Formats: sequence, C-alpha cells, structure tokens
Amino acid sequence: MNIQLIAINCRFSHSCLALFYVRNELEKFPGFTPEIRQFSLNDPYYSTLLTISGSEPKALFFSVYIWNSDYTGRLVEDLHRIMPDTPIVMGGPQAETLRQTLSLRPTVIHGPIEGLDTTFYDDLRQRHLKEDYMADHQVPFASPYKQDDFSRQLKNRNIYYESVRGCPFSCTYCLSSVEHGLVWRDIAAVRQELNDILRHSPKIIRFVDRTFNADRQRAMAVWRFLASQAGATTFHFEIAPDLFDEDMLDFLSQLPVGLFQFEIGIQSTHPPTLRAVNRRMNITLARKNIKRLLSFKNIHLHIDLILGLPHDTRQTFAQSLRDVFALQPHYIQMGLLKVLPDTAICHNRSSFGILNTNRPPYEVMATDWLKHSDIRHLFWLSECVEAFYNNRFFRSFFACLHQQDVDIFLFFAELLEICRNNDFFTLAKTQKLLNDILLQLSVCRSQTNLYRELLIYDWLRCGHHFLPDSLPGDLKKIKDHLWHILPDEIPGIFNLRQRHTFFKRTIFYKFSADLLNTVGLRKSRKDDDGYLAFLAEASGIFALRKAILLPCCQRKSGCQHKFVDDMGEKP
Repeated sequence: MNIQLIAINCRFSHSCLALFYVRNELEKFPGFTPEIRQFSLNDPYYSTLLTISGSEPKALFFSVYIWNSDYTGRLVEDLHRIMPDTPIVMGGPQAETLRQTLSLRPTVIHGPIEGLDTTFYDDLRQRHLKEDYMADHQVPFASPYKQDDFSRQLKNRNIYYESVRGCPFSCTYCLSSVEHGLVWRDIAAVRQELNDILRHSPKIIRFVDRTFNADRQRAMAVWRFLASQAGATTFHFEIAPDLFDEDMLDFLSQLPVGLFQFEIGIQSTHPPTLRAVNRRMNITLARKNIKRLLSFKNIHLHIDLILGLPHDTRQTFAQSLRDVFALQPHYIQMGLLKVLPDTAICHNRSSFGILNTNRPPYEVMATDWLKHSDIRHLFWLSECVEAFYNNRFFRSFFACLHQQDVDIFLFFAELLEICRNNDFFTLAKTQKLLNDILLQLSVCRSQTNLYRELLIYDWLRCGHHFLPDSLPGDLKKIKDHLWHILPDEIPGIFNLRQRHTFFKRTIFYKFSADLLNTVGLRKSRKDDDGYLAFLAEASGIFALRKAILLPCCQRKSGCQHKFVDDMGEKP
C-alpha cells in the first residue's frame, strides 16, 4: 500500500521530525510502503496538489502544526474531492482543531504514533479507519533517522532531534502544558544516535527538548559528548537561564565559538504577568546567568518576549524590552501571543479580555491591558527590532546606545515613525536601506558625528569594500595615502613581502578619537584621530572583520596596533 506522508514546512531548510517516526512505525507492518514528501509554505499550491495526487496514494498522512494548518486544510479538502475513497489521516498538535474546520472528517491520531496499538494498522490495511485513535503518551521512542535520509530527505536541511518528550513546566500558553509526564531516552542511546547523525556533518542539529537544562546532570552529559565531537555542526537548545549551576557555566565558557546556540524564553519581566501564565523563573538569577553567558562570546543567545500576555501593559512591555536590551543578547524576538486551542490561556481568555484571530496562528489582537491600537503599535515596533537589531549589521551602534543608557524603547518608537514615513515595511530590508534609516534618526540626535562614524565602522566590519552614498569617505584615496606613509613592515601584521597582499585585501578608514574610544581602541577621547585597517579575516559570533588601529603614520617608523572583537571590545 503506497502511503504518502506529507508535511508543509515553513521553509525548505526545515524538516519534519514527525514524518520519520510515522514512516518507521508503518514499516513494521507488511504491505505498507510509506514515502516522505516534504514541501514548504513558499511552494506554489497547485503544483504541490498535483505532485501529491500524481503519486496515486492509497492513503495520505498529514503532519499538522499551527503554521501549516491553513495550507494543509486546503490540500486535504481538494485531495478528498479528487480521491474521495483515499483514507486521510492527520496527526500533530493542530490536527483536531483543523478537522473541526473541514467539510470532511479525516482520521485523527491523538498522541505519538509509537503509542498506537495494532488496531489502527489493521483498520488502515482494510481501509476502514475510525475517526479517532488514542495513543499512549508514555511510550519509549528512538531516533527515527536512517543513514540514507541524510543524503535524500534531510540533505541541506536542519536536523531535529529529541532526547526527551514532555516539559517539566506548565506555561498556560504552551501546548506542552496539556501533556502530562516526561519520557526520557537512555543517555547511552542518545550518544549513539547523535554519533550516527554527526557522521553526516549536518550544518545544524536542533534539539526539540523543552527546557533542555532542566536536568543539569543529563544536560551536561550530552553537552560534554557534543563538545568532544566538535566539528562543523552547530547545536541549538531551548534553555531556562535560571537553571544553570557553576559547573555548567564553567564548561560552557570553554566551548569554541559557534558550537552552541541557546534560545531563552524570558517572555516578560513583569512579575504579575509571569504569575498569570504560570511561568516560574528567577528573573534576577536569569539576568545574572545571561550576562555570564554573553561574556563568554562563544554562544549565540536568542531571547524571546511575548506581546499580549495577561497583565502586560504598554509600559510593562516597554520595560521588558529595556531589560532584555540591557543584557545585549545577539537576537531579541518579540512575538505575538498565540492563543492555541486546548491551552489553559485559551480556555480562560474571556477572563483576560483576550481577543485573537479566528484562524491559525490565533494571534492576539487585544487584551484587557492592551487595546488593539496598542498591540498594533507594539507589533510594528517589534518589526523594527527584528529588522535593525537582529542581524550583524549594527553591533557597535547598538552597543554604543547601551553604553550611553539610551532608552531603547523610545529609540525604536522614534525609529518606527521614520520607517512609516519612508514606507519601510513594503521595501526589501537591505543593509543599505537600514543604514540610511538609522542615519536619518542619528542626525536628529546630539551625537550625530559619532553615530555616523559608528555606521561607517559597522558597515566596513561587515566586509564591504565600498561606502554607500549616504556615508562620507573615499576609501581608495585613504588606501593610497596609507600606502605611501606606512612602514615597509608592521610586526605581527605584515612584512615587506606581504605588504602588497595586505593592502590589496584590507580596507582603511580614518576615525575620530571619540569613535576609537567608543569601540574600545583608545582609552581617552583627548587622543588624536587614527586609521583603522579592516582585515579580510572574520571572527566572533557574527563573523565580523577584525579591525586594527594604526596610530603611527610615518613611513619606516614603528607602528603599534590593537585588535577588537565582534562586540567592539578588546579581547
């Protein structure tokens, strides 16, 4: 029996872990020939429909999530009209909710596929499926990947892996709170499975375990193993920042740059909000540990805030942004609350005055504490944070705002007005456009010259060999000038034989003492201006060009130099 296992991923680079579990279970029974078919939301709908129908399946299985629900529902409706006798099975967190919107009643599996008894497979073989099958949640599971998956279904995609199912916490907005209990994989089996995956050198492995460091001993066992296998693969974890101990932090401080990524769900720093959603976190300890992690300069930190939670006002949400920005993480995600069906917050939304969209992803539109106009303003402000902060383009610029204790919420509010005036949200978010918008805002502030120089500095550290029209300077003229006045060699940088290659690959610019002090290359603003050399080599979390200060500009004289890292500080 040809069975098509179908998932609509958000992007091509994503993969659907659930389909591999389903495939493996079906293959245990003679006569079933499952085939995994992964599409993306960006794929043209009609061609996807034809691809599925052209495979002449005897049964269709769909993995349904909040993000693919609408697309999947459309497919299910049309495929049923084309092939009315073909059984359709749905599973996943959004399956039951999707079925309620359809004109047909496909089969829904409730729970993990491994938890089904043989009745389901007997019914499938006879093509007489019931509407619902209940699976046991407390069943063992193993990694579903086969070796040839990595050259076919998983090629050039993110690899998702879970070592535990369930969550130790019960946040009311999360579907994990609906599930009860945890199912742990044997740690020796986890090591072996990861070792098998790493043989294929994937670019990234994303652990889907909720709160990976909830069990410190277990987390350390996995982390030590991965560190011992360190190669080209990056490992992504969802962690709770208040659950680190000193041994964990000491270990993490020694990791190579880029080996680990951490996603941290702060959600809000307003205590009544955290209590209302049953989010247990020691905020003071969380801040302390996040600062420690950031000081290591080797782990990319992604911090989440949620807009529209109970008791969060415009003022408290603004303070959450200020609190998180003060930590200077690498990425700040400010997402809308999704009022997911079957969650506690969904059942209690009337008591919070929550109004959400009727269709997935059920985004909040208003609450008792935030009018719709407030949500609208904060959403577009969040889009500004996404566009301007969550990249490598302006790291020194935002570090300077932090050093100057700028009110970052008011800064982004001003930036939003300029964006609206420039029709920004309809345009491609190129670095040049972002740079020009920040420059417009900078000229209205007291330190215009410094901000302009910071934009030049950040632009050149991103590897550009030219300056946009909005920024002053003739890079060729500066390079020619330095060619004539720099010595034949600078110890540790280039010798006479390397001099030509060094100049060919390097970009130069003259900066004020104020800028050099701000980025950590000078101790006093009273010193002279200086030339910076932006080397071809990139380093740090953001792979920015190294910058060297060349304070001496007399040919044949000695020349001191200093390096700065990707956050503009001396290593």
